[in-house]
Amino acid sequence: MFEAGRAFHVETSLHNNLRIWRDTQELVQLRATILRCSISRRIAASRQRSQKVGNTQKLMENLTNTIRNFDWTDLSQNDRWENWRTAKIRVSQTLEQIEPVSIAALDKPDPQAVAAIEWRCSVQNFAIYRTGNHDPRLEYTSASLLRFAGQLGLSIAENHRSAGLSHVVALRTSSGEGKKGYIPYTPRPMNWHTDGYYNPPEQPVKGFILHCFQQALSGGENHLLDPEVAYLRLRDENPDYVRALMHPEAMTIPENREKDGTLRPTSTGPVFHSDEATGRLQMRYTARTRSIAWRDDPATRAAADWLRDWLGSGDPLMRSIRLQPGQGIVCNNVLHDRTGFTDGEGEQARVILRIRFHQRVREDFRGAA
Repeated sequence: MFEAGRAFHVETSLHNNLRIWRDTQELVQLRATILRCSISRRIAASRQRSQKVGNTQKLMENLTNTIRNFDWTDLSQNDRWENWRTAKIRVSQTLEQIEPVSIAALDKPDPQAVAAIEWRCSVQNFAIYRTGNHDPRLEYTSASLLRFAGQLGLSIAENHRSAGLSHVVALRTSSGEGKKGYIPYTPRPMNWHTDGYYNPPEQPVKGFILHCFQQALSGGENHLLDPEVAYLRLRDENPDYVRALMHPEAMTIPENREKDGTLRPTSTGPVFHSDEATGRLQMRYTARTRSIAWRDDPATRAAADWLRDWLGSGDPLMRSIRLQPGQGIVCNNVLHDRTGFTDGEGEQARVILRIRFHQRVREDFRGAA
């Protein structure tokens, strides 16, 4: 009787162990199945993300090519114009949501940052950047800024009368000789303009860099607008306006004689013109109403009035920024203005470093965002 009970107990124990083993195996198989499913879902999601990134990159590449290869001088209504218009607005809206390009060292920007700036300038004509290390030495920052420009293909700097080290102009409130009375050297607001609109036609300003060395106590905000967007809005309103502003005598800035006898001659030329090297649109413009003469024909006067009113009203694609120390703007001489500002005392006074160039930012980039 005892032996029979013992045998029964052993058999029951074996049966239970077998059942536990089977349950364990089923659990292991279930876990393996769940794991395989989870891995499959992750792989599928990863592929979808990769495909989405690839599709986005391909889309941006197509939009970039559409923008860069457009013949803006062709004012006929066709698919190329419509495709360019759509691409221009879409890319501009996308870039409005993107953070400034980060640069670790101004004098040694990494290739990715350089490519990002070049791409943004190619499709929007300007890029905003910020540096990780703001050096308090003005001359050192000026030298670094020139080396930074060289990395972007900007090497032919304007020899401005107020330029200091390496063609760098320090824009600050000043009553010094050659600066007194000129708005860039006062805290007063500056109206919409492109730089060097008064230059001779053979010395156009095609690009510039603004770098904030010291921020104003308050104010001093810049508004930026891509000249190709101005062209787009004018063309939407009336293609004849664009045609009128392409005329070689569209806008004249009278001569100006300095107190020291230096003469800046009369400058006559178009508002919209082509860059000789790339064929891309360049703009020469000022919203000033004094010391300026527009070509005396109805289309030119109407175009100038419309453009001035539109700039004053604002546009969704305009960008606003109050530069902080270490931040800057690289551009292909875009439209810009500046609000009035209040200076701090002494070393707290606003200082913006500027270099102008007779060339555009290089466009032989290799993909960036």
